[in-house]
Amino acid sequence: MILAPLRGVTVRSFREAFSSVMEEMGFTEAITPFISAMKGIDPLSDRELKNGPQGEAIAVTPQFIGKDPDELRRALRRIKDAGWERADLNGGCPFPMVRRKGRGSGLLKTPENLSRMLEAGCEEMPGGFSLKVRLGVDEPSELEKLMPIINNFPLRFLTVHARTARQMYEGECNKEALERICALSKVRVVVNGDLPVVPFDGANRETMVGRSFIRLLGKRVDIKEFLAKYVELSRQEFGCDRPVLGRMKELIAYWREIPQWSRLWNVVKICRTLDEFKSLL
Repeated sequence: MILAPLRGVTVRSFREAFSSVMEEMGFTEAITPFISAMKGIDPLSDRELKNGPQGEAIAVTPQFIGKDPDELRRALRRIKDAGWERADLNGGCPFPMVRRKGRGSGLLKTPENLSRMLEAGCEEMPGGFSLKVRLGVDEPSELEKLMPIINNFPLRFLTVHARTARQMYEGECNKEALERICALSKVRVVVNGDLPVVPFDGANRETMVGRSFIRLLGKRVDIKEFLAKYVELSRQEFGCDRPVLGRMKELIAYWREIPQWSRLWNVVKICRTLDEFKSLL
């Protein structure tokens, strides 16, 4: 089972704080929240990669977002020099401000550029490059039309979130469209989208799980102990309180419908200082 990348949530400090829980539940790998493959950005300066490939409890794969194959090559060479052997390409981010720039799910609208990005990734990370996508931007049939391109490359695996980008995270996953992709794919398919925290789905396919795992954490009786550790690690990471408080609010927002957190969420969301938040733990 693979931990899905959730920007602002499944970050390095989170993975460190909850490493024992992740191992207990069967996670064997985590994909980092995306890192920009853009001119002037050093991927090794990103907080996600500062521990190096040996500094995490479970295997971690850096995920990159971008649209320039040359910049992707540069970023991958940089992390290879630091010992990283795997990378993932974000071809699924649904947010319009990303998509409209041709990044994330926007790559699904530019088949030639998608091909060049996959070529760059597979050449720079032979055997260690993967792709995460949506079923399409507007229609769930779009990915099907791109499968001849994707099948040209020796990807480590293909992760499919079974929604379109337009759906964001709303509505039902399209299981029929997902099945068609699985039938067409020449590489291993990892399934993503509204899945329980289980290593394999009903068809024995590996799963990538994010939001369901985060929500499950809120039901643990020992969650406040883990939160205290997460606060401390985040404080060490940032060196100040304000971004730590924002990070905690972002996590707990996932729990606001859980009975033991629903009332507390109303207090958490108006906390102005980290000390106020810590007093609730």
